Amino acid sequence: MPDGSWFCNDCRAGKKPKYRDIIWVKLGTYRWWPAEIHHPKNVPTNIQHLRHEIGEFPVFFFGSKDYFWTHQGRVFPYMEGDRGSKYQKNGIGKVFKNALLEAEARFKEIKIKREAKEAQENSRKPPPYKFIKVNKPFGKVQVYTADISEIPKCNCKPADERPCGFESECLNRMLQYECHPQVCPSGERCCNQDFTKRLYPDTKIIKTPGKGWGLIALRDIKKGEFVNEYIGELIDEEECRARIKYDRIIDAGPKGNYSRFMNHSCQPNCETQKWTVNGDTRVGLFAVCDVPAGTELTFNYNLDCLGNEKTICRCGAPNCSGFLGDRPKVSETASIPLKYRRRKSEGKKKSEDECFRCGDGGQLVLCDKKNCTKAYHLSCLNLTKRPFGRWDCPWHHCDVCGKNSEAFCQLCPNSFCRAHQEGALHPGATVGELCCSEHDDTEGGAGQARTAGSESSSAAAARPKGCRKADGEESRTKGSKKKTAEA
Repeated sequence: MPDGSWFCNDCRAGKKPKYRDIIWVKLGTYRWWPAEIHHPKNVPTNIQHLRHEIGEFPVFFFGSKDYFWTHQGRVFPYMEGDRGSKYQKNGIGKVFKNALLEAEARFKEIKIKREAKEAQENSRKPPPYKFIKVNKPFGKVQVYTADISEIPKCNCKPADERPCGFESECLNRMLQYECHPQVCPSGERCCNQDFTKRLYPDTKIIKTPGKGWGLIALRDIKKGEFVNEYIGELIDEEECRARIKYDRIIDAGPKGNYSRFMNHSCQPNCETQKWTVNGDTRVGLFAVCDVPAGTELTFNYNLDCLGNEKTICRCGAPNCSGFLGDRPKVSETASIPLKYRRRKSEGKKKSEDECFRCGDGGQLVLCDKKNCTKAYHLSCLNLTKRPFGRWDCPWHHCDVCGKNSEAFCQLCPNSFCRAHQEGALHPGATVGELCCSEHDDTEGGAGQARTAGSESSSAAAARPKGCRKADGEESRTKGSKKKTAEA
């Protein structure tokens, strides 16, 4: 049994019985009986005057033709095909059998009328939903907010024409982090705040042939440009079981923004990307090619089909798979680049069990970069808690400027980009691998490496590098022997 109070899915979703709904009703010791909810003004006068409480409503019982006042806790939705418990051949059983037949006929009649009305409404406007501007947490789902001190700082120059823009080399943008105006050097001029400022290009909801409603661009959109944020209700695993099986998903069905109208395509012009915005994970839609004005905006749903039933795909793309969830077809002439091919034997990466900075074990933070097995203590990173969102370890950022590294020390996190790698690393006399001045025992090489690495910047300071001295040096040496043997 659940701990404490418990509510069914209908109550949690705020669903209420409506007039003309076909329902099952439970009264006293009688069996569940099919009935229809009537409006009080449409029932006989004597039924209207019967004693009842606020929130109760009159129901009409099929078969017996009786009326009664009841409440939400005594009713259950009738579904097509319901038969109830086995009925007897005579007496009350015959009345119950007639009640089932009448309920079934009335249910079909109401269903046909509703579908006709919905079809008429859908021809004029999109299906009803609640427009929201930001994700709304549902139930126990938490929305995370980072401290200002934990938000990464980029190295863009405020004097640039469009600092941190999608065509810039903004480090945060490369790592899919949105800049914060209080942290970014460009402040309010920063162009990497699309999620927070909701900087969407103009779009329009249209009716598409054979696919229902869709979304088109009203202006040209460049490749890589932010198109929209996928917004809806944030639901957890518990709520998910009633909607779809996942840890935490965004359900844009009942609530959302215009992105909910974007159709699926096996050859889409947009893609979804997970970004970290102020400490929380958000999903954005970005153009994968130049999109001319008037073009429908699409992305690949990547649905997981549950069961044997599949939904037919009507995207019309030349590589259409035919069904939602199936992989798009690959033409005979198309080839997959080697760097994207994955061997069948390739499994999940195994992370190291020692800190790459001090060499000791314990509770470690793992690098999120693909194929990187390095791990660190929080204290060795000058942090008190794990960084939010995707985190690439210091080995992948240049000590001098913070850009992507090209040359690496094999014994510590020191690394350098193409512009700053010259003279910074030398073959170590002991280990025979490239290493920095902390491990290079040749006098000339050590001096050159120190000179090249002395141009530290604020970006490098934000990502601590190098080995710890004194008590950490002995354990680092021990760890380096293990890494040499593994290599």
